[in-house]
Amino acid sequence: MITEPMIEISKLTLKYGEKLALQDISLDIPKHQVTAFIGPSGCGKTTLLRCLNRMNDLIDGVTVSGTIRIGGLDIHDPAMEITELRKRVGMVFQKSNPFPKTIYDNVAYGPRILGVRGQSTLNEIVERSLRAAALWNEVQDRLRSSALGLSGGQQQRLCIARAIAVEPEVLLMDEPCSALDPIATGKIEELMADLKQQYTIVIVTHNMQQAARVSDYTAFLYLGQLVEYDLTKQLFVKPSKKQTEDYITGRFG
Repeated sequence: MITEPMIEISKLTLKYGEKLALQDISLDIPKHQVTAFIGPSGCGKTTLLRCLNRMNDLIDGVTVSGTIRIGGLDIHDPAMEITELRKRVGMVFQKSNPFPKTIYDNVAYGPRILGVRGQSTLNEIVERSLRAAALWNEVQDRLRSSALGLSGGQQQRLCIARAIAVEPEVLLMDEPCSALDPIATGKIEELMADLKQQYTIVIVTHNMQQAARVSDYTAFLYLGQLVEYDLTKQLFVKPSKKQTEDYITGRFG
């Protein structure tokens, strides 16, 4: 039983038109931990992740039922401003997507949108965010250079810096290492261990070893249903469902 949940999902069902993508999912995601969603392609991992900041709202024909609470607040409450939700819930995508701007302007973008204007305040936010993303030492002398000149791994850490610049409570990561080499992947994984001191992290990964390395809790999804959810150590060493065991040992998926 999770004593202090940051995210509470109850009876969540999502359809794309007539197609059922998620069915009756309930789980509590703990504060200041890394929770991984695993499962074969098309099982609903990314759809579930995108429910947490209402990214699926952007798709025509989507219907959602059930409740999601983040920090005790219902994210589907009509009074909930979508911009406020996305300030509280940052997201890093599978493919790094820096803006075609300077490194500095990428990180300052969110705070500026939220009304931060003071140069010294922006400077502090940019440095703090880049340090938190373990990128400051590599880019501090070229903040005014284009972000597109960074390596793939650096671009992904820049996207993490950009996401945390607005001080979210939750950080969603959709296969953040899938396009990276092993060294860059290692840096992002180390970063997650540091960032969970301040943020609640939810990661979608197709990499079993990565889930075992970085997460505290793991949810295994299959065909839009939650099969099993437990402490990562428990789920990988002694899963309670045969289907989970078959998947993590490579018998299917």
